[in-house]
Order: sequence, then C-alpha cells, then structure tokens
Amino acid sequence: MESIFSYQFFQNALIASLLTAVVCGVVGSYIVVRRIVFISGGITHASFGGIGLGLYLGINPLLSAAGAAVLAAFSIGKMSETEGVREDSAIASVWALGMALGVLFMTLTPGYTTSLPSYLFGNILLVTREDLGVLTVLALGLILLFSLRYRTILYLAFDRDFAATRGVAVVWWERGLLLVIAISMVLAIRTVGIMLLLSLLTLPQTIVGFFTADFKKIILGSILLSLLASVGGLLLSYYVLSVPSGVLIILLLFLFLALSWCVRSLKHRRGIG
Repeated sequence: MESIFSYQFFQNALIASLLTAVVCGVVGSYIVVRRIVFISGGITHASFGGIGLGLYLGINPLLSAAGAAVLAAFSIGKMSETEGVREDSAIASVWALGMALGVLFMTLTPGYTTSLPSYLFGNILLVTREDLGVLTVLALGLILLFSLRYRTILYLAFDRDFAATRGVAVVWWERGLLLVIAISMVLAIRTVGIMLLLSLLTLPQTIVGFFTADFKKIILGSILLSLLASVGGLLLSYYVLSVPSGVLIILLLFLFLALSWCVRSLKHRRGIG
C-alpha cells in the first residue's frame, strides 16, 4: 500500500502547514501580546466581502480580499481614533458589513460558486504550487521584518508609550503592522479558511503564554504548536476520521489548550501547597 507521504498533494499540504505555522505564529504572537485579537477578527471577516466581490467580478478573490482587509484595518483605526466611535463598535460594524457584502455578492454571482467553501473553511489538501510560492515569500518576509526590527516590534507589542520614548514612530509602525497583519491573514485564508484562521492566530500563542512571557519563545512555541496541530490534523483526517483536516487542526489546538491549562493549574497548586 502506497504511503500518503508519497502523494504530491500531501507533500504540498505538509509544506503549506509549515509555512502557515510560521506566518500565524509570527503574526499571531504580535496580535495576542498587543491585545488586538478582535481587530484581527474584524479584518478577517471583512475580507469575506472582498472575496464575494472578486467572485462576482470574475477576478482573483484573494486580490479583492486583500483590498477589503487593508481597507477594514485602516477604517477601524480611523473610526476609533478620529471619529469618536468606540473601537469595539467599529470592529463589529466592519465585521458585519464584510459578511453582509460577501453574502450579497455571492447571491448575485451567476451559477454555483464552488470555490466559496474553500475560502470559508479552507482545504489545505488543495494547496497549489502557486499558493506555496506566495506563502514562502510571505513567511520569509515576516521572518526578515521581525528579525531586523525585533526590538521595535517588541516595544510596540508590550508598551506603545515606552516605544514612543525610545523614538519609535508609533502611529506609522502600528499602521504598517496592521497592513502586514491584513495581508498575512488574507494569504493564509486559502489554507485554513476564514472561519478557522483566528484559532491559529490565537490558540498556540495563548497556550505558550501559559508558561512564558518571553516574546521570542512565544513566537517559536506558537510555530511549533501550529505545525504539530496541522500535521496531526492532516494525519487524523486521512487515517482515522473522514472529517475536513481544518476542523481537526482546531480541535487538536483546543485539546492542547485544555491540557496546558490543566498542567498550569497543577503547577500553581503545588506551588501554593
């Protein structure tokens, strides 16, 4: 019997798992430490409107999704900073508008949109060489950015006021990183989907955060956990359960979260005792 590892589509899925783990591990660590998880959620769901528009116009949905994500990122900041709108209200508005527009354009698109579920729920087994190329460039770009400007990003993640005292152009850096986050999430949608992307951006970082506050360790630990869950989800999907791998990836992450919480609770109890 031929091994699943000999198939090209599975090899592509494994490479995509590694690249997605790097992207989500790096970006997600900043998102969690900076406490902008809900902003990233608003951006992610707003991109659904861009996907619907792309399908309706017959253009690459990822291009229109990227435009929608970038517009959403800056709209949230603009409304909350200069228009007097509470940030949570701005996020909810952009979130709802993006989903509504996505459904609208999907309904108006002639025929049955077969590719739409892949953007909602993802299918890492359908990743193409083109997708891998884009993810590779993105992962390398993020590694380069976070390596060269690590201290700047670290200051912004933990204390923007301290970053300002160190001469960091806080506003411009925050906007630039929001742009990076928006693009990263859109490019990762192809592999894990809109509905599951937030889990990869938050759960591994939360788990590692139970045991360390070191930013580098959070990034590296998140990458390893994301990769472990992704490969585990793929293997379980093929060998054990006939369930989409994306669902199993997230369930594994929740299992890791529960186990980590139990371990931390036991350590605290022993420390108190």
